Amino acid sequence: MTRFLVKDRHTQYSPAQRSLLVMQILLRAKFNENAIKMGIRRLLNDRTYIACYPLHEGNYEKNMSDGKMTDRRLLFLEWARPCKWFKKQPLWLIRRYFGNKIGLYFCWLGFYTTMLLAPAVVGALCFAYGLATINSSDNIPSKEICDENGPGKVTLCPLCDKACKYQSLSDSCVFAKLTYLFDNPATVFFAIFMSFWATTFLALWKRKQSVVRWEWDLGGAWTESQTEETRPEFEDSARHFRINPVTREKEPYLPTWEKAARFTVSGSAVLFMVAIVLSAVLSTITYRISMVSVIYGGTGLFIQEHAKLFTTMTAATINLFILMTLTKVYAVIAIYLTNIENPRTQTEYEFSYTSKIFCFEFLNCYSSLIYIAFFKGRFYDYPGDDKARESSIRKLKSDICDPAGCLSELCIQLAIVMIGKQFFCNFVELGGPLFLNWWRQRSHRLKTKDPSRTHMAWEQDYHLRDIGRLALFDEYLKMILQFGFITLFVAAFPLAPLFALLNNIAEIRLDAFKIVTQCRRPLAERVGDIGAWYGILKGITYAAVVSNVSIYFKSLERDTQGFVIAYTSDFIPQMVYKYVYSPDNTLTGYIYYSLSWFNTSDYKEDWGADDNEVDPEVCAYRGYRYPPDHPDPYGLSPQYWHVFAARLAFVVVFEHIVFGLTGLMTLFIPEMPSELKTQIERENLLAKEALYEQEHGRKTISPDNKGLLYQNSSSDMVPVKP
Repeated sequence: MTRFLVKDRHTQYSPAQRSLLVMQILLRAKFNENAIKMGIRRLLNDRTYIACYPLHEGNYEKNMSDGKMTDRRLLFLEWARPCKWFKKQPLWLIRRYFGNKIGLYFCWLGFYTTMLLAPAVVGALCFAYGLATINSSDNIPSKEICDENGPGKVTLCPLCDKACKYQSLSDSCVFAKLTYLFDNPATVFFAIFMSFWATTFLALWKRKQSVVRWEWDLGGAWTESQTEETRPEFEDSARHFRINPVTREKEPYLPTWEKAARFTVSGSAVLFMVAIVLSAVLSTITYRISMVSVIYGGTGLFIQEHAKLFTTMTAATINLFILMTLTKVYAVIAIYLTNIENPRTQTEYEFSYTSKIFCFEFLNCYSSLIYIAFFKGRFYDYPGDDKARESSIRKLKSDICDPAGCLSELCIQLAIVMIGKQFFCNFVELGGPLFLNWWRQRSHRLKTKDPSRTHMAWEQDYHLRDIGRLALFDEYLKMILQFGFITLFVAAFPLAPLFALLNNIAEIRLDAFKIVTQCRRPLAERVGDIGAWYGILKGITYAAVVSNVSIYFKSLERDTQGFVIAYTSDFIPQMVYKYVYSPDNTLTGYIYYSLSWFNTSDYKEDWGADDNEVDPEVCAYRGYRYPPDHPDPYGLSPQYWHVFAARLAFVVVFEHIVFGLTGLMTLFIPEMPSELKTQIERENLLAKEALYEQEHGRKTISPDNKGLLYQNSSSDMVPVKP
């Protein structure tokens, strides 16, 4: 047995390193001298032991009896209290007490929160610009919609058959003003800014990570992961063995056919859950369509006047409730499915679990937003469309955008889902451990014969919440989903980065309070980076460039193709009208230009408005189509193709410029600072020189005489006793 003599073990190693060393010993300790299996995790797996965790260093509320302040107490005073929100995180102390893995997470979270300051300020300024200019000459379309004596008196075609009524364009005045707050000339600049910000964030984090890896000596963490131990659950369930070509020892493994069978079962379950998510989105669409019909068929005047706003907000709230419910259900299912796959190592287990949960959460959180931004209204051409009514997705044909556009609805949906999700998660994250810890302590005291007995340190920590080996996964996931909200759809809600910044300032202190006071001390682990999350962030960043330009590209006609600047906004149509069709190069008359007309006599028996309504001669709808008296009635007009070409050109030029400039930006921001690169090269050189000098005086083993040790000399090999 190898023994290491350390002069002062209390200062030579940090508390996190000591706990890691102890855990490594426990992982390799045999049950008895003749035991083949070994390790504390196998004993935990078969319930021989209930728990295994390092103890906290004393009470966080007071100093030691000798007056000495522990690391836990210091972390609570300087890091885990909300009143310290403005102070930098003591990363050196977090790493010393909790280990590198948790330290790296808080390092990333702090860096991400700091980087959010710039988009939060710019987004707030864009919103302030919209608020200040809402009644200016830049907002002519909204003024025309709200003008009841002008374009606002235009009669619109009913939104549904035999249940809805004819409305005036001025009824969309609230939505028009709300749209302008977020869809104004400053929004285009903000969308471009966010594309550059996301790329800069990734490049600067990679640079920051290289510095942290060197300062924390994490260069060998990747190599350690390659020699990771096999999971006890894998060894217990494996029925096949083979000889490892490297170690020459027998090891358990899963045959290819068994892996395929397990992945088939797991993949089928994931696809089933994805279908449930899509069904939930369809159910909210059905609710929105049905509520519009119910409200317009009722007698409540106030509700009827605000029917669109009411249905939009309630549908978003219902979607949030379904989203949070499915998240909790799928988290349990994902663990069960990962156990079915039975990965060999913990790293493989975490990767499989991460893939499942992120794919599901991506669809769960973003599916309703994607539908509103890219698909809503595309199943509807014009009021007399036969094909839309005969479609298999018949319910979707009535789900069209407000005459003021879809951007306002996308904004409401994003705000409610993002802010509501963050508030709910923070409430559960803080309130859950507090309640459960109180309940465990209460139950334990009721079971003991002497409730007044002072609990020992291990008992006090046992009553705390077990943070688990996947604890940081949930924390990373929340932040990654938030990153998606503020990049993929930020053009629809420029205030999203501001709310994310405020949330993250609170999130850092809530996580700190939870991990210091309400959870058992987690096992210290070594990691070299944030793992698969960086690749996910990179994918979201590339998708964000396409998404933000796409939001402005959407038209309200079914035929329009494209990619939130060019897909959902009216920015491009307005520019086409202003510089091509407007006689004075202003937006005056844009509303009439964007409307098409339908002859109500072309309605069939079961179409049109409520039977109590008097049909006008014509009604208007958003679109670029020929009038009913044209040789090609309701066909696409030249204005449609002009707008389509402008949108397509904008998308191509915008994406090429942004991708090109962001690519250049990554070249100008090296992954490693030049000073650090020079320092690492210097260290490698000194290490080689030291190794070369050591080669002339160290002991080596002769391959021909295994029982003898030889010491190098200048002339020959001198045998030395082992």
